[in-house]
Amino acid sequence: MAAASEIQTVNIIVNGIELAVPKGELVVESVKRLGFDIPIFCYHPRLKPVGMCRMCLVMTGAKQPDGTIRMFPKPAAACTMPVSEGLVVDTESDQVKRDRKGVLEFLLVNHPLDCPICDRGGECPLQNNTIFYGPSTSRFIEMKRHAPKAFPLSEYVTLDLERCIQCARCVRFTEEISGDSQLAFRFRGADTQPITFAETKFTSKFSGNVIEICPVGALTSRKYRFRARPWDLVSSEAICTNCSAGCSVWFDHRGGKFARINGRTNEAINEEWTCDRGKFGHAHSNDDKRLASTFTREGNELVKSDWSSVSAQILAEFKGRGNEAGLILGHGVSNEGAWNALKFFREHVGSQNIDHRFEKNSPVSKTAHAGNSIASFEGAKSILVFGTSLADDLPMLYLRVRKAWFQKKAKIVVATDSASEVDDFAQVVLRYKKGTGAALAEALRSGEELEKVAETSGVDLADLKAAVELSKGAPIVTSTGIYDEKGSEQIVASLSSLAQATEGSFNCYARGANERGLQLMGAAPGSEGLNTQQILAAAANGNLRALWLIGVDLFSTGLDRDLVSRALENVEFLVVQDSSRTETFYYSSVAVPMTLPAESDGSFTNMEGTVQELRAAIPAPGDAKPVWRVFEELSMRLAPRMPNMQARDVLESIPALAR
Repeated sequence: MAAASEIQTVNIIVNGIELAVPKGELVVESVKRLGFDIPIFCYHPRLKPVGMCRMCLVMTGAKQPDGTIRMFPKPAAACTMPVSEGLVVDTESDQVKRDRKGVLEFLLVNHPLDCPICDRGGECPLQNNTIFYGPSTSRFIEMKRHAPKAFPLSEYVTLDLERCIQCARCVRFTEEISGDSQLAFRFRGADTQPITFAETKFTSKFSGNVIEICPVGALTSRKYRFRARPWDLVSSEAICTNCSAGCSVWFDHRGGKFARINGRTNEAINEEWTCDRGKFGHAHSNDDKRLASTFTREGNELVKSDWSSVSAQILAEFKGRGNEAGLILGHGVSNEGAWNALKFFREHVGSQNIDHRFEKNSPVSKTAHAGNSIASFEGAKSILVFGTSLADDLPMLYLRVRKAWFQKKAKIVVATDSASEVDDFAQVVLRYKKGTGAALAEALRSGEELEKVAETSGVDLADLKAAVELSKGAPIVTSTGIYDEKGSEQIVASLSSLAQATEGSFNCYARGANERGLQLMGAAPGSEGLNTQQILAAAANGNLRALWLIGVDLFSTGLDRDLVSRALENVEFLVVQDSSRTETFYYSSVAVPMTLPAESDGSFTNMEGTVQELRAAIPAPGDAKPVWRVFEELSMRLAPRMPNMQARDVLESIPALAR
């Protein structure tokens, strides 16, 4: 085991207190170690320091050989000054206090002071710093600048230019973190404004982060605008379930209704960032189409029913049905819900027709490859991305891969059949023709017949040779979306062999919220069972009598619509268990409401295999129940026993997820 590298430290003095800190650390970070506060606006610990706002000015000096202290005549920006041996810092001198008041007075010269109607009010750094460090009254009586209010910068972001203090946090985020560089400062002087170059729509897939890092109310959410105040909200710790990353977030709610999502710090997964799909994709909690009661079919109509009647119908149709019944699970079903459903189907229905996969070429193997944690990619020297659009399929991994390139100079190889965001910073881009991915993957593995493969796949021969070298020992990344490609199993086999032969790692990451958990629990057909497409084909042909769908709208999975429609029309008995009245809902024989993740306790397994637990934040609507509880109650009717009373009881009984 290699010894940990020794951290070099230097001795400094902060407000008369001696302190040893890492060499090269910024003064603004060193001061935090003692609990002292340095007000900031432009500084952000995950962005490069620029020293633009001057709010963090401190007096500095140096300890002389004779022990005396010589202070420098001018203040320095704490966010750009690295510490050195003997540095002396004073954060509370009279000069510093005057400087802070002066900076804030300048910043407020053109600020509209519209805190009562600003969405940032109550959690605004400018507001807080003005109260703690600013002047008590304003000397400015002249006319302030005016600009169009609530300019729609994008579908999600509103720009209120009058409030902007030109800290450049938003601009730097798009340049350094998301990498799309869509925002920039245009014009000069009082007209300076952050906006897209050609004043087009701000289309970044991570645009919501600029709202959170803006230290004033210049950038606000169009989805949250005027909906609540911070003191009206209850913030619950949660995880995002809109992709497989499992980002840590704050689920803010008011009066039992969802209000907004903000990023929550988790260095192992999302640091503090969110993608737009996660930040703005939870409004369905308040949707008018929520399924809140049970329904049963009477003729051509679905009429409201009750759990007792519906449960009796379900048991009559599914008990002992064997392989005449099928189960298809959505990726948003919790570990506990999926496990109880699997047990019910295997023990009481006797069916092996169970699946959760919707790709064209479902793999035979029930396991997924996930050898690397999300955070581990920061230390990689080279990375191969194959057959997936990271920003779409694995957004948090995309940010880590870009960070590895931006901060650590990692060399990235990307091989896809269409353009993606990774192309912008990749060392080598292999754009192969559709259907030739298997040949290209095998060429990367073997290093043979490169000229022939380059010709057939359409990639540049020199790029292919470079990719062969850079891929040796590199972590390889793809997603389960690869199984929609022709020759997908061969692609996976070749990439896996490449990683094994060169001491690299192969990662075929899940894309759905709990897809990894479903893989680990074996939510796939047995040796005599049918996969998703076979289940639907059997239902369409009248060979499947009963079908249960949990948390999935088959019409939105990318499956053939005609096959889905015929299957739902021809199956004798269809149970739809979902949170909304989807297109599939209207085909159901029985429909039962399920809770959303924020409405019940449960756990989800993210793309790297980390099991994260959730606690209910808001009440479930109407008669909605957690999936695990529904199957617990059905099982109890068939085989009375001591029930599991809580979701955690079920989690602890799942061998594949033992912790």
